[in-house]
Amino acid sequence: MKTIEVDLAERSYPIYIGKSLLSDQLLFDKHLASNQVLIVTNDIVAPLYLEALEKKLGNVDYDTLILPDGEMYKSLDSFNQVISRLMEKKYSRTCILISLGGGVIGDLTGFVAACYQRGVRFIQVPTTLLAQVDSSVGGKTAVNHALGKNMIGAFHQPVAVIADTETLSTLPDREFSAGLAEVIKYGIIRDKEFYDWLDNNIESIMKRDNDAMEYTIERSCINKAEVVAEDERESGIRAILNLGHTFGHAIETALNYKEWLHGEAVGCGMLMAADLSMRLGLLEQEKVDRIRSILERTNLPIRIHNDVNLEQMLENMKVDKKSRDGVLYLILLNDIGEAIITSDYTEQALKETINHFLN
Repeated sequence: MKTIEVDLAERSYPIYIGKSLLSDQLLFDKHLASNQVLIVTNDIVAPLYLEALEKKLGNVDYDTLILPDGEMYKSLDSFNQVISRLMEKKYSRTCILISLGGGVIGDLTGFVAACYQRGVRFIQVPTTLLAQVDSSVGGKTAVNHALGKNMIGAFHQPVAVIADTETLSTLPDREFSAGLAEVIKYGIIRDKEFYDWLDNNIESIMKRDNDAMEYTIERSCINKAEVVAEDERESGIRAILNLGHTFGHAIETALNYKEWLHGEAVGCGMLMAADLSMRLGLLEQEKVDRIRSILERTNLPIRIHNDVNLEQMLENMKVDKKSRDGVLYLILLNDIGEAIITSDYTEQALKETINHFLN
């Protein structure tokens, strides 16, 4: 088992990465410290891993809430459903929530934990690659709104992240590829050595070789933990973690959070950011081509979904958390391994990039 510490003073917490962690009784005992536990999961994950988790809770008074699967359920309606369960069961301020699932379940459960009685503890048990390398780490919690993704949320750190790599064995290929978008992102924004390693080992990763996967998750979490420790509330450098997300969120919103997975939208968005960087003279074409190549080998889309148009993209990009005083800041690239936060781009170049990626 690998252990990575997210260094946030009194809010610091460990990320555990390894095989069979869902069977580790002592690991859960170490962080529960409550007689009231609510497990939040979905109808895809529950049949696979809920029983294993429940067996590790011992004599704890626990309850389970199983929600439907899908990004469309990362909503205020689902938030209200979880809050209602807590209130109906008279959960106290010392309760603890456990999110068992992917990014949707983790973000939703974390947001509930941030809000219920002004904040209760929660444990992240991510079961998808995307959640293990990104959304479970860093304390960003949220639900979506029809007009924008993740616009309703809070910063609320978990007490622990328990990433059992064996859960990836049941992950569908498409979900696995979507998770790799966030992995590749870390190399592109700040870790060129990791990017080079990914470029050379992507075939082994796609085969889910255990050694390659453990290193992939560990290196991704180290990158995320270092950025979060430096800028917990995204007032500065942490924004580079959003490479591709402004473009990706605009696509997801235009599709009503259907058709594409989050990682698929982010993958396409990263390539769009690289293309815009090239048009602005920041990045060489050969490096854009290199990013395109690794995304293609990861089976991620490299064109905007054909149900989306230019006007939708531009309108949706205006509703973005990286807007300040009406100015949209984008994450662009000076090089592979060197991201920048900038508003120094022209609307014409932005439109050219979007049009280039429209089918």
